[in-house]
Amino acid sequence: RAEVMFENYNTTLGIEVLTMIDMMETGILPACAKDMAKYAAMPKLAGERESVYTGIKAETDKLRALIDKKPHDLKAEATYLCDTVKPQMATLRALVDKAEGLIERSLYPYPTYEELVYAHHA
Repeated sequence: RAEVMFENYNTTLGIEVLTMIDMMETGILPACAKDMAKYAAMPKLAGERESVYTGIKAETDKLRALIDKKPHDLKAEATYLCDTVKPQMATLRALVDKAEGLIERSLYPYPTYEELVYAHHA
């Protein structure tokens, strides 16, 4: 029974990690690059964009490296995912949340929390 639960947890979290990495690489990072390009002529107006956007890239790379090193024993993998990978996902998510407030709205590739919650009012 425990083996089935570990396998379910590991599979679910593994899918979430790969989805998160894919969303960063195909949606968020390209949007960050487009947004940053708009400040080429006036970099002082960019504020903290460069550090936030490069942080997203660095934290995405760390997440990919961590998932590539996961153990193959079910219980050890579950512990590793919980104690090592999930905190890295939270770190990356915090940067993306910050970027959501910086990126020009038309460039943001996914619905914002506000759009999801209040879309039915439009």
